[in-house]
This record gives sequence, structure tokens and C-alpha cells, in this order.
Amino acid sequence: MSDKLKIFCVTNKPIPQLESTFLKLVAVGKEKFNNNYIDCSEKKNIYYKEKYYSELTFHYWYWKNLLKNENSKWVGFCQKRRFWIKKTEDTQAINKNNYLDFLLESSCKDWENLDAIICDPIKVSGAKKIKIIKRGFRNVIKKPSLLWKKDSETLKIHFDMHHGYGNLDKAISVLNEDDRNEFNLYVNKQKEYNPHLMFIARPQVLDKWFSTLFAWLENCEKIFGFENLTGYDTTRIYAYLAERYQSFWFKKYCKYKTNAWLFIDN
Repeated sequence: MSDKLKIFCVTNKPIPQLESTFLKLVAVGKEKFNNNYIDCSEKKNIYYKEKYYSELTFHYWYWKNLLKNENSKWVGFCQKRRFWIKKTEDTQAINKNNYLDFLLESSCKDWENLDAIICDPIKVSGAKKIKIIKRGFRNVIKKPSLLWKKDSETLKIHFDMHHGYGNLDKAISVLNEDDRNEFNLYVNKQKEYNPHLMFIARPQVLDKWFSTLFAWLENCEKIFGFENLTGYDTTRIYAYLAERYQSFWFKKYCKYKTNAWLFIDN
């Protein structure tokens, strides 16, 4: 296996400045793309779910069509506007004019005994009171301290507020028995997660992750379907569920570390 790090970048629009980089670009959505982009609507795919699955559409395609022949020790995933970056003490100096110079393009020496790399976490607490009342009034009824305790918003409460009250509970109810109770405790306790469905892992880890994830999401489809998924809250509920589960799963099953990432509005 090659020691070189391979990173796929999923985008729903052409990004010319990335086409000459080491990133392997992947096309999703309705835009027209040239041959610099991988077309994941061919071969074994779930492209008809792209509206609801987002970049998971490609993750599935990679798992079914490329992973079995993977010859790199490390394979990573990022997306349009969100990129892995090298260690730097001054992230404020990175902007849309120079960010290509800071992209992470090779594995690090301290990864030798690891299984996976996940994003530096983001916190979910800190919503304004008016927003909590408007979007999370049912959570407030259960937990009034949300209105005065700044650090009381958990992953579960955050999901209820933004992606449908009770939807995370429904999804967890059809998760595999090995993870169900632990993941439920995790989302009711944790106040941060590792976002954006970005991770870097060894091929054998990817196979286990994708096998577990897509089996769960198929079960979730029996609950949520597609026809009634609308707007920001639920259209991409499968991606939002995967994002939360990813944080739990990689921490439970892998030797891991976090790495810096960057948002660039390109």
C-alpha cells in the first residue's frame, strides 16, 4: 500500500482553482462538470438520493466501487468550502487567495499508530434565548434551565431544535444494538461534535464505517422516507444523522486524533 494520503473533495459546482491540485474532485448535484470530476451517478450508486444524502451519495459510491481496490494507507473526505489544513499557528492568515498553500496533502508522522483522523470539534451551545424559545420550546418545557444556563444545550437538544423534535430519538431506535444505548447516552450528554462528514481513515476502517452507517440509514428511511422531507430542517436529515453518529463511532471504534479544518467560501 502507498503511504500517500488520498483526499476526495465533493462539490455541487465546478471549482476551477481546485482542478490542478492533488484533491480528487467529485461531482454531485445538477451542474455540468468536466472530466476533472468523478461522476458518482454511474456504476453502483444511490445518486437518486443525492438531494437527501448530500456528500454521502459519493461515500456510498466510493465504498461500493473503489474501496475494494484501494492501495493507499489513508483515504480522506472533504467538501466544497471545507478543507483539511496543515498545522499552523496562524489560521487567521489563511484566506481564499492563499488557502491552497495550507491544504493537508500528506499523512503525518504521528498518525503511525492511529486508525482515523476526524475534524476538530465545534460546540452546539450558545443559542440566543429567542431562538431557543422559537425552535426549542418543547425542550424548554422539559428543561427550563436552557433559558439561563449557557452551556446546557446537548447534541440531542440541538438536533431537536434544528432537524425536527424527536427525530433523533426515532433514528436511534433503529440503530444496531451494539451502539444504540451508548449513542443515546452520547447525544444526551455531549455538547460538541466533529462536523461536516469529514474524516481520514485506513481502508479497513472505512469499510466497517460505511457498512454500519448505510445499514442504519436504510432503517431510518423506513421512518422518514423522502416525500415529506422539506426545507433546511429535514431535507438532508440523513446527512445530519450521519454527522452526529460519525463523531460517536470513530471515537468508540478507532484510535484517532483530531485535525484542523478550514471554511473557505469559494
